[in-house]
Amino acid sequence: MEQRNVILALVLSMAILIGFQLLFPTPRPVPPEQQNVVVTETPPAAVTAPAPVVAQPREEVVAAAARVSINSPRVQGSLSLQGGRIDDLRLRDYRETIEPESPLVVLLSPPGSAGAYYGEFGWVAPPGANVAVPGADTVWRASGNELTPTSPVTLTWDNGAGVRFVRTVSIDENYMFTVTDRVENTTGAAVTLYPYGLVSRTGTPPTQGFFILHEGPLGVMEQRLVEFSYEDLKEDGPQTMRSTGGWLGITDKYWLVAVIPDQTQPVEAGFRYANVGGDKYQTDFRREAITVAPAGTAEVRHMLFAGAKEVATLEGYQEREGVVRFDLAIDWGWFFFLTKPIFVAIDWLYRLTGNFGIAIIVFTIFMRALFFPLANKSFKSMAGMRKIQPEIMKVRELYANDRERQTKEMMELYRKEHVNPLSGCMPILVQIPVFFALYKVLFVTIEMRHAPFYGWIKDLSAPDPTTIFNLFGLIPWDPPGFLMVGIWPLLMGISMFVQQKLNPAPPDPIQQKIFMLLPIVFTFILAPFPAGLVIYWTVNNVLSMAQQWIIIRRVERSGPAKAKA
Repeated sequence: MEQRNVILALVLSMAILIGFQLLFPTPRPVPPEQQNVVVTETPPAAVTAPAPVVAQPREEVVAAAARVSINSPRVQGSLSLQGGRIDDLRLRDYRETIEPESPLVVLLSPPGSAGAYYGEFGWVAPPGANVAVPGADTVWRASGNELTPTSPVTLTWDNGAGVRFVRTVSIDENYMFTVTDRVENTTGAAVTLYPYGLVSRTGTPPTQGFFILHEGPLGVMEQRLVEFSYEDLKEDGPQTMRSTGGWLGITDKYWLVAVIPDQTQPVEAGFRYANVGGDKYQTDFRREAITVAPAGTAEVRHMLFAGAKEVATLEGYQEREGVVRFDLAIDWGWFFFLTKPIFVAIDWLYRLTGNFGIAIIVFTIFMRALFFPLANKSFKSMAGMRKIQPEIMKVRELYANDRERQTKEMMELYRKEHVNPLSGCMPILVQIPVFFALYKVLFVTIEMRHAPFYGWIKDLSAPDPTTIFNLFGLIPWDPPGFLMVGIWPLLMGISMFVQQKLNPAPPDPIQQKIFMLLPIVFTFILAPFPAGLVIYWTVNNVLSMAQQWIIIRRVERSGPAKAKA
């Protein structure tokens, strides 16, 4: 009965998830009518560096241009004086693998290199204006050789016709760059320019999330999250919209690069794709025109986030800098009302225990306590079902040829003994959203990435690395992926098998055989899941067994079954 309830709950949950996606798809922004002619004729895409036909090694491209080094507690790299771009960045706190000596994660790479990925700010002149503005090949002059949290760098460039451009770049202790662009007009005529910012990426990166995680262009426009897959932009063409406040960029599973305009000023934003020597994706914004009077100056301030999607860091920028809904850069999913609180609870427990695995176990115990009344009621009913199983078999045999009478007598027996055969469904149905939400937390939050447990579990967000098919490493053989059934999945399967033995056996022999196979099936199904999720499920099974065993003993020692449901 319990295993049947598990299957039913899983099927219903998947149906709800898929149905929700079909009925309420991610809204696609509709381009507003009558876009400004400036964006149509001179989009920011026109001022970015073109992708070369043959990409060069990253280190060679970095070394070929004059640069200002970037040195902060959490990032290292450089910004290019050619183009004034932030296009070379590594993350000090994150490595590619769990090995302590593996390379640092490379986030940004300059134009001309394989997988070019960078942020850029600048000015666009309106059509017909005879004003030279800095572009992709402009070489700026720098005030210093190193950008640190305590030493901003100022870049200058003079167009030789009376207009001087000054750019001040600063970085904080985390991942936020602040770029202040100033125009100094020494001519006798007013100058009109459009400030812009963009994130450009060459090549289509592999994505990992299937339908549970968005990777690609995204942003918050007019308080609303908008997302586009890479295929969306290829098939549907550029998407443009207007917004006051918000941000836009490109996200990976754990990393984000986003441009953040002045939150008080309206902008026209775009999400674009072009095939320029390869796939190229761009998110950009353009502010309204700014007119610089003769002998006057004008200044704009924008930001660029380039780093890890840490919950506390994103929320900090949202609060301190007023970045609208910046926390939505993390894909909390459909069960966001569960996913984020679960993360907050596990993160808090981690700070108390010092280990995310222990935090997950403590969280599991807490959830069992929370669902105790419901589970208690269910297990009492199931214990009653177990106790009256002989009477149920008699009714089935007595009225084997009369289905209607059989059903009537069974219902009367349930009523008499205060047993509800469906009550076992409720605890499972209630816990399934928690299961999916915890899976989401383990899958998308960078705090769980490379988080160790004990022993062989070095990364709770990855599957158990051991497998029974090479005797847990004793045999020098690497089994194929579907045979990677580790120790924790085996413990989970054993716990499910023992729990099944505590449940009333199905009357149908075929069903009995099918249910006997379920622990094996679920062992293989859950083996590729994050180890943290399998640990949660195993501990949950053990706690359920203990609770169920105690209740069964009490009911069997009592007189007639009175397990009210």
